[in-house]
Parts: sequence; structure tokens; C-alpha cells
Amino acid sequence: MNYIKSKSTKRFAFTVNRNSTAKKAGSNVVTIATQPSDGSQYSTGQSSLTLTLREAKALNSFLSDSLNTSDIS
Repeated sequence: MNYIKSKSTKRFAFTVNRNSTAKKAGSNVVTIATQPSDGSQYSTGQSSLTLTLREAKALNSFLSDSLNTSDIS
């Protein structure tokens, strides 16, 4: 069964692609892509980063631990 979910912001597009029946490496991925912009300093063209689900979970854990608001003084 395929699962695709996307979320876009002004600067980024996030996509999760999962295929529960696929056994092939790289069939379950998270992609973060920059949105084309009109002269913004953050994005000059389009680029993307593709992560496996394991890498995405590690990033999620890192960000959750690092951006915990109770730790900010």
C-alpha cells in the first residue's frame, strides 16, 4: 500500500513516500526540496535532500531534542 504525504511552506516542500509492500532499498523516503524563489537569499534555484526513513527519524529525534523549548533560557 502506498502512502504519500506532502507539506509546503514558502521556502520548502516536504514529502514522505512509503510503500509498505516494497522490499527495495530507497523505496521509503523523505524529501526536502527548496521552493523556487524570486531573489530570496535562502534559495537560488531548486535543490533537494532525500533521506531514508531511518535517517529522517534520526533527524526528527535530533531536532526534537535540540529545539526543546524548556531548555531555552
